[in-house]
Amino acid sequence: MKRTAPRYATFRPITIWLVLAVWIGIGPLSAHGANLKPGTHAGTLQGALYRIDIPADWNGDLIMLMHGYQPVGAPIKTPMTAADATPDFLKLGYAVAQSQYASQGWAVGDAIVDNERLRQYFIRTFARPTQTYIYGFSLGGLETAASIERYPHVYAGALVMCGVTVSTPELISRAVVTPLVAFDALIPDILPDLAAPDSPRFISPAVFDKALQAHPKQAALLEKRMQGSPEAPAGSLMLYYMALREFEQRAGGMPVDNRRTVYHGFGDDAAFNRKVHRYAGAPSAMAYARRNVTLTGRIDVPLVMQWNVFDQTIPSRFHPIYPDQVRAAGNGKMLTVLAPVGNGHCNFTDEQISAAFKTLVRAGVTGGH
Repeated sequence: MKRTAPRYATFRPITIWLVLAVWIGIGPLSAHGANLKPGTHAGTLQGALYRIDIPADWNGDLIMLMHGYQPVGAPIKTPMTAADATPDFLKLGYAVAQSQYASQGWAVGDAIVDNERLRQYFIRTFARPTQTYIYGFSLGGLETAASIERYPHVYAGALVMCGVTVSTPELISRAVVTPLVAFDALIPDILPDLAAPDSPRFISPAVFDKALQAHPKQAALLEKRMQGSPEAPAGSLMLYYMALREFEQRAGGMPVDNRRTVYHGFGDDAAFNRKVHRYAGAPSAMAYARRNVTLTGRIDVPLVMQWNVFDQTIPSRFHPIYPDQVRAAGNGKMLTVLAPVGNGHCNFTDEQISAAFKTLVRAGVTGGH
């Protein structure tokens, strides 16, 4: 994927016509500043690194880029490096701004606020773009959807690629806790108590892999139910466990209450449900999950979404959830869901990302489809 960055400009009005053009928002100076300097501009805004890239042939439009999940403690380079898609957007003439966010892990709350702060900084420091778009991938897709819901009339359109666009309470329950408690029920005595504060923060994929290889029948059942692949389950389970532990620390407890959940699709469901470890969710943690973030589907700008055909991290059963929400909210005309392409999580070519973005720009011109 890719990311980029922007910067501000000042200008000297030369004629009354130019002054009026700027004042009423027409003409090139409404988007461009005479002293705007192309290149990379980096720094820190309230604890969040940022990067702004402006091409020499800037077209006056800005793309806010929201990156995906980053494990707590992952190395961060200063100045901030660009996301993979950044060069392609620059070639198209767009300025790109991206925030590192003030925290890592499930940084949804920080991401939404830091991204909006950076957008406003771009306007104050460089220029007011003619159009501003927002692009997010993976967990950045959730943050992108939340941003266009939270800040209406700000963006000309949104692009979500390989996005985990599911409200956090449902996502943590179905995509994180369910695979873990299923693994625990099918192959017991491997996982610690998922809600215990003193449980380890990380479990090596090798631990999961060894257990799965020792129990091929249970591994096949888990793979089928979770839409995984023979090559991916150990790594996915490691990611789910790590994400849950980090989320619990951030939220202050177990964010899921599965005491009344009836699980289906695991063979003998009655026997399976008797084996499942039951957790009482911490009310404060569950409230935190709702705040960070619950989607509604209420959008007022074109939204283009695309996934990979097979994605071991965000299986296809989650792909229709937000599109269905958007349609249920009466905003289906704003939505374009592109046919899935490629295999792997966020495994898109530069050409595919550029094509999806061009689809978004066209949708903005036509007001939707």
